[in-house]
Amino acid sequence: MNLTKTKILQPIQKKLEDTNIILVGMMGAGKTTIGKALANSLGKEFVDSDHEIQERTGVKIPVIFEIEGETGFRKRESEVLVELVKKNNIVLATGGGAVLNQENRRLLEQNGIVIYLRASVNDLYRRTRHDKNRPLLQTQNLFARLNELYVQRDALYRETAHVIIDSGKQGVRYLVQKLINKLIAINFNSIKQNSHQNTMQTISVDFTPSTEKRSYPIHIGHGILEQADLILSCLPQKRVAIVSNTTIAPLYMEKLRTALDKNGVVSIPIILPDGEVHKNWATLNLIFDALLKNHCERNTTLLALGGGVVGDLTGFAAATYLRGVPFIQIPTTLLAQVDSSVGGKTGINHPLGKNMIGAFYQPRMVLTDSATLSTLPDRELRAGLAEIIKYGLIRDPAFFDWLEQNMHRLLARDPVILNEAIRRSCENKAEIVATDEKEKGVRALLNLGHTFGHAIENGMGYGIWLHGEAVAAGTILAAELSRRMKLISEADVNRIRKIFIQAGLPIAAPEMPPEKYLQLMTLDKKVESGKTRFILLNRIGEAVMRADIPPTVLTETISACMADG
Repeated sequence: MNLTKTKILQPIQKKLEDTNIILVGMMGAGKTTIGKALANSLGKEFVDSDHEIQERTGVKIPVIFEIEGETGFRKRESEVLVELVKKNNIVLATGGGAVLNQENRRLLEQNGIVIYLRASVNDLYRRTRHDKNRPLLQTQNLFARLNELYVQRDALYRETAHVIIDSGKQGVRYLVQKLINKLIAINFNSIKQNSHQNTMQTISVDFTPSTEKRSYPIHIGHGILEQADLILSCLPQKRVAIVSNTTIAPLYMEKLRTALDKNGVVSIPIILPDGEVHKNWATLNLIFDALLKNHCERNTTLLALGGGVVGDLTGFAAATYLRGVPFIQIPTTLLAQVDSSVGGKTGINHPLGKNMIGAFYQPRMVLTDSATLSTLPDRELRAGLAEIIKYGLIRDPAFFDWLEQNMHRLLARDPVILNEAIRRSCENKAEIVATDEKEKGVRALLNLGHTFGHAIENGMGYGIWLHGEAVAAGTILAAELSRRMKLISEADVNRIRKIFIQAGLPIAAPEMPPEKYLQLMTLDKKVESGKTRFILLNRIGEAVMRADIPPTVLTETISACMADG
């Protein structure tokens, strides 16, 4: 171990002395692999509850299931956990179903720091599809079974855990370091009393390799706009420029400025005209004019207070003013909170194409206050739901199931449900962005429905269709194209149509000649070597990029989806 690592681990080892770390999560989430590596890094003993059961009975888990059934196994599991948590200074990997028992959940919570290792259903399928030693997974339709178990257990894992970390496709060494960083930040004296009562949740966009300047937090809560201390921690100087628009500024600008002023931060307001039609060079220059007139320096942070247009403009201004200044996203629309504020895409529109001019430039922090959605028009709220549904379709089928069950509560603006949808959306996007910042691979999957959607926005005139409305219709087009390419079933397409209808979003493409759609789609950013690449669906929860679309199939799909209206 090198000297630097020793210096890092000494305080965390002392802080964690005699503290148990308990890992929960689905089968295939990596509890054993990551648990062993974490125990080794922290000088703790590693214990696996399933292994302990096998040692005590002298037979493997499948045999216990065969003889005693799942009920008998769960009884043995609970008995073993009662004994194991009495140990000190261990890393304990629990079985995937341990949280099904309420007494087990309370036992784990009270006897250590519980970490939920979360993985998507796609990742779980990839890791377990050849495993013959897991009784609950011996089925012909493994993906469906995993999704069923995930839906059943995810909320219980989250209820029990003090820390949640995604164990997606990152390496074990990176995940262990990420866990250690989270453990360092924990206040152990108050975690059990406060962890589940906190009104604010924080997730991270952690780039690989992680650097302090580019990785950043996303704070999500209800009524946190005035928590200026969150913003202060990201400011290199106590001077900021707040960029907003004529709609949002009267609602929240003064509240934000007052909170900053109480903490000694001087703020310069920059008010832009509202609307997608103003996402252009002329509006961008209004920001530059104000920054130059006020002699803003490289340490003057820009705060984007508004929806996606404000965020994109402010981010692009920050990326280019003085060749780069810090900026913070404070999104006030649902669409911006779950999508455009996360990931560092900034830019403006060109008359020939949407978002064709811009830069990848990461914010220092994202501050998402769901209370700002109380003033959001219903149409704008529904538009944001399109991007939320997208995450379920491309990689999180359990989230898609949850959305089907809770869409009415989202439309009713239930703050608890809204925060949950925002969090799960941001976690999905953060994990993708962290592994593919510049959209050279998996990040392109986030554009499901967008190739068609951008053509709709451009063809109809910017601002006529909201971005989320165009994405909704574009997603139906992508789903129907997937069906015609024999990737998904008619039943899946109908299920996708139904959830967009539930959300009050359009499912029919606007009337334009198919040739116009095709011409506009050649301006898409995913075009490569002259070929338009489409994001399609292998199934609900798994997206794929395809460039081999026969022109006749594409034209027929567009015509059919216009006829749906």
